[in-house]
Amino acid sequence: MIARFVLLALRPVLVLAMVLGGGALGGALAAEPFVEGFAELPLMPGLTAVKEESLTFDKPAGRIVEAVARGAVSAEAVRAFYRETVPQLGWHQGAGDDRYLRDGEALHLEIHSTHSDGAGRPQVLVRFSLSPE
Repeated sequence: MIARFVLLALRPVLVLAMVLGGGALGGALAAEPFVEGFAELPLMPGLTAVKEESLTFDKPAGRIVEAVARGAVSAEAVRAFYRETVPQLGWHQGAGDDRYLRDGEALHLEIHSTHSDGAGRPQVLVRFSLSPE
């Protein structure tokens, strides 16, 4: 009973460590990879990076990063995951549902539902774009 209570009490800390990937505990527990080109933005479970569509460009005015991922998840599940995750990384809501701002940079998610796979699961394509604000 006490062990269950301790586990439930530590659950938010473990989840945060997994999302942030910080320290030995976070690194050991973090199961999801990061979005290609984004050192701290986790790739939602169920999405797979489309590496050949990634782009990173540094220029004097700031960096430009684009990455694409796809998977058998719904567009709303993707929105919910990043709506919960990115504020924990210091981003705040910008103009529009899928736009976030931090330190002079803008993160924009373009989420497109495509078709269902053979098992009837929805498919989604997500484009992550980072540019100077």
